[in-house]
Amino acid sequence: MYVVAWSYRVVPGRELEFQALYAADGDWSRLFARSPAYLGTQLLHDVDEPSRYVTFDRWRARDDYEAFLHAMREDYAALDLRGDALTDEEVRIGVIDE
Repeated sequence: MYVVAWSYRVVPGRELEFQALYAADGDWSRLFARSPAYLGTQLLHDVDEPSRYVTFDRWRARDDYEAFLHAMREDYAALDLRGDALTDEEVRIGVIDE
C-alpha cells in the first residue's frame, strides 16, 4: 500500500467547505475513485489546533498513484485550486510505501 499524507491549515470560517472537499466521501475522494487503485482517504482534525487537518490518501501502489496524477492532471489541478481558497497552508507531510 502507498499512503500520501498532507497537513492543512484551514481559513477560519471555511471549515465546513474544507471538510466537504477533503472528507472520505468528499470531492477529492470522488476524483480519486476514478482509479480502481484508490483505496480511500482519511480526514483527521487536530483537537489542539482547530485550524489544522491531516489527510491520508491510500493507494494500491506508488505507480498507480503516479499514473493517476498524470492521467487526471487537469481535473486534479482544478480541484486543487478550489482547495487553495480554503487553506492558509498545505504541506505534504510524506509518504509511506509498504
